[in-house]
Amino acid sequence: MEYIYASLLLYRAGKEINEENVKKVLEAAGVAVDEVRVKSLVAALKTIDIGKVLEQALAAPVAAAPVAQPSQPQQPAAEKKEEEKKEEEKQETISEEQLAEGLGALFGM
Repeated sequence: MEYIYASLLLYRAGKEINEENVKKVLEAAGVAVDEVRVKSLVAALKTIDIGKVLEQALAAPVAAAPVAQPSQPQQPAAEKKEEEKKEEEKQETISEEQLAEGLGALFGM
């Protein structure tokens, strides 16, 4: 995952994503660099428009699987609405980890 983060950092900084720059970022972060992974990452990213991938990832909402609710006594309507609102907020929020996992899948990591 740190390899993907390095490439995203370089992209965001407007730097070229090449083996040398990826290695520098990883070494600065204290990561032991695997030459093969760096080469495969750089090769894979040459055919990918990172800006377009990020745009699509941010535009597409992540749908959470419905969770079965255990039987509960009837709640007042106000409490139900508050719980539903909280659940909707949770579903709309995409964490950085989820985004990174999605990008990792796109980049074959």
